Amino acid sequence: MHEEINQEMKNEQDMKISEEAEEMACPHCSSRHKARSDEEQKALLTRLRKIEGQIRGIEKMVETDAYCPDILIQVSAATSALNSFNKVLLSCHIHSCVAEDIRAGKDETIDELCKVLQKLMK
Repeated sequence: MHEEINQEMKNEQDMKISEEAEEMACPHCSSRHKARSDEEQKALLTRLRKIEGQIRGIEKMVETDAYCPDILIQVSAATSALNSFNKVLLSCHIHSCVAEDIRAGKDETIDELCKVLQKLMK
């Protein structure tokens, strides 16, 4: 019963994340693509792989019936790592896409940035 509920909640969350990603597509980055330097891409992927490892660790903790507070602390660490990833990615977006669009007179990018920030600050 709990597995069915958890799967249903996961499916709903995945759909919501997908919809939000579509809404937040960068107008500067055509077709939702962004050319990143090798260095930037490597740094982002390294962070994501560390977070993925944290999530796998949490999964093992649940599988081995670890003490709830210990799991909660690890979830908090993973959440913090994701927030840090978001900050780095947002900074890159502002310094590249947003700055270039503003210089080009595309003020609608400011509106898009405001929408993204509102979603991130929920």
